[in-house]
Amino acid sequence: MSGIIDSGAMTGYSVIPVEALSGVTPSYQSMKAQQKPHPMRHLVHHPKIESKRKGSLKSEKIVRQLLGELYVDKEYLEKLLLDEDLIKGTIKHGLTVEDLIMTGINYLDTRSNFWRQQKPIYARERDRKLMQEKWLRDRKRQPSQTARYILKSLEDIDMLLSSGNAEGSLQKAEKVLKKVLEWNKEEVPNKDELLGNLYSCIGNAQIELGQMVAALQSHRKDLEIAKEHDLPDAKSRALDNIGRVFARVGKFQQAIDTWEEKIPLAKTTLEKTWLFHEIGRCYLELDQAWQAQHYGEKSQQCAEEEGDIEWQLNASVLVAQAQVKLRDFESAVSNFEKALERAKLVHNNEAQQAIISVSCPPPWALAVGRGGWASAPQPLS
Repeated sequence: MSGIIDSGAMTGYSVIPVEALSGVTPSYQSMKAQQKPHPMRHLVHHPKIESKRKGSLKSEKIVRQLLGELYVDKEYLEKLLLDEDLIKGTIKHGLTVEDLIMTGINYLDTRSNFWRQQKPIYARERDRKLMQEKWLRDRKRQPSQTARYILKSLEDIDMLLSSGNAEGSLQKAEKVLKKVLEWNKEEVPNKDELLGNLYSCIGNAQIELGQMVAALQSHRKDLEIAKEHDLPDAKSRALDNIGRVFARVGKFQQAIDTWEEKIPLAKTTLEKTWLFHEIGRCYLELDQAWQAQHYGEKSQQCAEEEGDIEWQLNASVLVAQAQVKLRDFESAVSNFEKALERAKLVHNNEAQQAIISVSCPPPWALAVGRGGWASAPQPLS
């Protein structure tokens, strides 16, 4: 499973390659190369995998898009989990092969879930509000039938996306786009701005559907319109979304370059909080821990200024993970504790468990003799 690389960006430690399991069992080392089928009596339905298979094919397609080449590794690990003889094997410290395989699968799930996040709701609400204000101003606060149709359509498009119906949102946005293209500027004075907004809506829906190439094209059209007509808010929005597409497909340096171009355009502290955090996450993915810590601390500062506990939590975890990579364990413990306090304040039990799990060494790291954790932070209580 050579596809899996350092996962420090997600957890603060490294996922071992599957080849490290060589010697655990004679059948394992040659299994991937030979792919010999095992007798049916050896195959089992693993409950942890079976539950995930109940998801839609569309969801699996999105996961495939998010993981890229790593999706093959995920499929391979899931197949290994069906070999009853293999998963019963044990290695050092009583750790089972099943535990090792599940660790790899959970890492890949965590990676895909991280990049699955939607554009913050506040940003979409801001875009819609700006559009509405401009329409009302242009129409002297007496919106025409055309204006009402457009505003209602934008609300419907956003509502469909927010409720998880990305396909419906895409169809609605494309339908409205086709109609707007037929109108002249007398009917729609801010036609160019509206077209950019619709391309943005289309791109957001395409992201959720895993159509990353199409999404990038849509958001680039939004950016072209924004630059051509000097629309700073639209330019900020487009750069935001283009960066998200790059991050989703693993082009982290291009995501960073795009988001750094957006920094001067960010108007609110909350927007900067999110932006600095995402740039920091990308640097962590690139194993540039110092830069990740730098942007994480900037995100922390903005989150504290804003008084947003959720983002204080996110930023603290990012800084802590960067500090683990920099082997500044004392500071990392302090930030993990800060994050845990924030998670308790907002009653986020899932976040609490995640923080605890990433702030201590994984059992398999000890089992395979990775070392280097003797002075690492102990589990948080």
